[in-house]
Amino acid sequence: MPVRHERPRPVDRRVRVQGRPVDAYPALPPEAERGSVRRVTVVGEEVLRRPCREVTEFGTPGLSELIDDMFLTMHVADGAGLAANQVGVDLRLFVYDCPDDQGIRHVGHLINPVLDLPDPGSRRLVDDFEGCLSVPGAAMEVPRTDHAVVRGFDKDGNPVLIEGTGYFARCLQHETDHLAGRTYLDRLSKRDRKDALRQMEDRREDVFARRAIKAADVGR
Repeated sequence: MPVRHERPRPVDRRVRVQGRPVDAYPALPPEAERGSVRRVTVVGEEVLRRPCREVTEFGTPGLSELIDDMFLTMHVADGAGLAANQVGVDLRLFVYDCPDDQGIRHVGHLINPVLDLPDPGSRRLVDDFEGCLSVPGAAMEVPRTDHAVVRGFDKDGNPVLIEGTGYFARCLQHETDHLAGRTYLDRLSKRDRKDALRQMEDRREDVFARRAIKAADVGR
């Protein structure tokens, strides 16, 4: 019997918004167009060290405004994800605009997220460099599983399930960590953590200057 060769399925490279493919999407998300830039908190601030509160009210103007501001703040800071406590708000919410390892762009927000990772026996850990907008200028290798699923809600209270692989899976894990009061520094050895903090001290002012220039451009 001849070997049957199945053609590989073509990859759908459309942008995923809230987990769903869309035919067209702008470079700057609509939320960012409506938002205002907020200050990004820096490691060492207390709001980054405590677990965030559950969101209990959905569909409010204040929640929509926060999401809009987080999208623009993330854009100005050249980030792939941003948690609410990184703008000083201790709510279980993060936004993302992040590619996966196939170059597919994922954009959206998640409220009250719950992270599901593969079982220890089947998960694949990948060491890759990771940075954080709240640790400006530093990057260190952090082991993360290459697949993650996050369940939560959108700003109107509708259930959302987001699946990520590769770099996007790393982003989902990183942002969920923030909402539990952890940064990637907490996953490093004492020696590597000191190295990351030295990098931050050396480079933070340059990072802040670049953000200020981009924020000024956005405001024009």
